[in-house]
Amino acid sequence: MPASSALRRSFAVLAALPLLTLAACGYGSQSKDDGTAKVAAGAKKIDGLDTVKIGYFGNLTHGTALVGMQKGFFQKALGATKAEPALFNAGPSEIEALNSGSIDIGWIGPSPAINGYVKSQGKNLRIIGGSASGGVKLVVNPDKIKSLKDVKGKRIATPQLGNTQDVAFLNWAADQGWKIDPQSGKGDVTVVRSDNKVTPDAYKSGSVDGAWVPEPTASKLVAEGGKVLLDEASLWPDKKFVITNIIVRQEFLKKHPKVVEAVLKGSVETNKWINANPDAAKAAANEQLATYSGKALPADVLDPAWKSIRFTDDPLASTLNTEADHAVKAGLLQKFDLKGIYDLAPLNKVLKAEGEPTVDDAGLGAK
Repeated sequence: MPASSALRRSFAVLAALPLLTLAACGYGSQSKDDGTAKVAAGAKKIDGLDTVKIGYFGNLTHGTALVGMQKGFFQKALGATKAEPALFNAGPSEIEALNSGSIDIGWIGPSPAINGYVKSQGKNLRIIGGSASGGVKLVVNPDKIKSLKDVKGKRIATPQLGNTQDVAFLNWAADQGWKIDPQSGKGDVTVVRSDNKVTPDAYKSGSVDGAWVPEPTASKLVAEGGKVLLDEASLWPDKKFVITNIIVRQEFLKKHPKVVEAVLKGSVETNKWINANPDAAKAAANEQLATYSGKALPADVLDPAWKSIRFTDDPLASTLNTEADHAVKAGLLQKFDLKGIYDLAPLNKVLKAEGEPTVDDAGLGAK
C-alpha cells in the first residue's frame, strides 16, 4: 500500500486513541511561583521575541524540563526572552495547545508525537530532540504473580488505550504468544486502562494484579508492596528506548530558529548537569514537582524512580520507529510513513558548538 494512502487511512484510527495521561496541573496551567529563573539584568531578547511558551508534564520522565526550569538553564540560554512554562495532564492536551499556538515547544512522549504528526499530515510538528529513555516497568503483586508466565490470566493496568505503555505491553504479550483484543483489552490477559493517578489505589484494592507503567507510578506500586517483574529497558538494544521527546511547531521553528536553538542549548546543558550531578538533579526535579503539586515525592519513591531514567539528548529515532511498528502489530494503527517527523539540524548545531557528538534521525528526517 502506498505510504500516503496508509497515512490517510490511519487518521481515523489514530484520532480514536487516547494517549498518555500523567499527574500534573490542569490544561496549560501555570504556577504563580514555579521556581523558574528571573531574566538577568542587561540580557537581550532573541529575535526580539518576548516569550517562548514551553509545555511539559509534571512527571519524572520530563525531568529535563523540570530541572531546566528550576535551575534556570533555559532562561540563561534565552536571555531576555522569557521561558514561560505550561503544565499538562495529557498528551492530547499538549498537542492541541501546540496546534493552536498556545505553546511553542514541548516535552512529550512518543505516542502523542506520532499521533500529532500523522493527524496534521506532517504539517505541524517536528521532533527536534531527545530528553529521556527508560523509566517504565511491569510491577506485579508477588503473591499472585511469581514469574513472567504467571501474568497470563491476570489483570494488568496500563495508563490508557493506545498510549506508549499500552502499546509496549500489548506487544510484549503478543511475543509471549498470548491473544488480547487491543480495543477491549480482553483475552489471555485482561488489560485494564487506568489513569496513573489511580493505579496505586487499584493495586491496593486488588482490582488489578499489576501494571506496566512509567515512573514514578512504578515506584509508587513498589512502595505498596509490588515487585518489579520486568524493566522495559531490558527488551531494547543497549537498554535504550525513547520515553520523552522535544517537539516544536514547524511555523515557530521557521520564524524563530535562534529561539529554538536557545531552548535546545538549555536542554543540552540541563542534561549535562543532570548526568554530572544526579543527586542534586533529583532534588531539583522533586522541588519543582512540589512547587507544582504542593507535595514532594517521598524518598522510597523518588530514589528508585530517578535511577531508572536515563537523560539523553539523543532522540533514539530508531526506537520511535519500532514503537510505531509495535502499535501496528498490536492492531492499534495501520502502517504509515514517519519520514519527516524529525528535524535534528538545530540540535546538532548546538551539540557541535558544545563539543558533543551529533545524533541521528534514523532516516526519518525532514524531507
